[in-house]
Amino acid sequence: QVQLVESGGGLVQAGSSLRLSCAASGRAFSGYARGWFRQAPGKEREFVAAINWRGGNTYYADSVKGRFTISRDNAKNTVYLQMNTLKPEDTAVYYCAAHYTVLTTADYDYWGQGTQVTVSS
Repeated sequence: QVQLVESGGGLVQAGSSLRLSCAASGRAFSGYARGWFRQAPGKEREFVAAINWRGGNTYYADSVKGRFTISRDNAKNTVYLQMNTLKPEDTAVYYCAAHYTVLTTADYDYWGQGTQVTVSS
């Protein structure tokens, strides 16, 4: 059973930080790129950040560039999303995903169940 499990979401005030984690189980996703997406109520799922297998290439949505950092620890089969200077508009369910190549679209093969991030003003 392939699983991606997100954690680290919560309710925070604007200007705060959170770190999301996404652990993979069932397979190592060796060689796989990983991505983070988010979906706010009434909106479509949108790309947030992505990272290639070796971690040398990262990609960000303009809305989070300079505030969010994606990273990965392949030994732990885990990807992270460090979110700083959070804004109310960052409120959404955050999903991690895995695919054999880096994508900035939601065409990933594997998805987690999501973790809620709520930023109060």
